[in-house]
Amino acid sequence: MIMRIFQVLVRSGKEAEFSKFFHETAIPLMQRTKGIAQVLPGAPRPDSPREFSFVMIWEDLESLKAFVGEDYTTPHIDPAEAELVESRVIKHYDLVAG
Repeated sequence: MIMRIFQVLVRSGKEAEFSKFFHETAIPLMQRTKGIAQVLPGAPRPDSPREFSFVMIWEDLESLKAFVGEDYTTPHIDPAEAELVESRVIKHYDLVAG
């Protein structure tokens, strides 16, 4: 299994607009995406009010590539999100069963 951690820094002043997109569009989309075993969305905390994240557990690399394409190391961007986000970070790990 592949752990994909996706973090965004929202443009200043766009926090409420991105939060609406995150809760109404991004989370439901990821929860119904084939190949994802688990979705853990993360909302901002008071000390980081512009940061949102997803930890996604993908069944395998083939499922991830089917969703984002061959270049899975590049963040998959929804057009509605593009103007709201200042920067993105994406990382991948092999999931360690505990």
